[in-house]
Amino acid sequence: MKIFKKIGLILLVALVIAQFFSPEKNEGNTEDLTAFFTETKPSAEVRNILETACLDCHSSNTNYPWYSKITPVNYWLADHIEDGRKHFDVSKWSDYSIKKKDHKFDELAEEVEEKKMPLPSYTWAHGDANLTDAQIKAIVEWVEQVRVGYALAPQPQ
Repeated sequence: MKIFKKIGLILLVALVIAQFFSPEKNEGNTEDLTAFFTETKPSAEVRNILETACLDCHSSNTNYPWYSKITPVNYWLADHIEDGRKHFDVSKWSDYSIKKKDHKFDELAEEVEEKKMPLPSYTWAHGDANLTDAQIKAIVEWVEQVRVGYALAPQPQ
């Protein structure tokens, strides 16, 4: 039993020390989203869905929950955000070509329709990010409308 107390004490000390270390936060500014919203013109409903269910992981501006200050949770969140931005980052929207934007929107519709996004690990802690069928339909219709514009846009030679 004495060995379990020593192990427990060592783990507790390690956990306390770990609280002094944390990953870099994803704290850009909302101006990074201007190009995306200006170009794609989401309705107020779709914009609200994006802000609630998508942009924490897919932009340079994350609204962190209280538990993000706890190590190792903060590293887990940082990894999710980094991975999300790697796949789809609306803060870099103006850097994408028309072809890439169209492809990203195709993926967005597919992921949302198949209920792969938002991730279950995100909706578990953010219940309001659980998309209803009506919200999914609104996103898909918006995506289709934007993609029509990309199809009609002049392509670089």
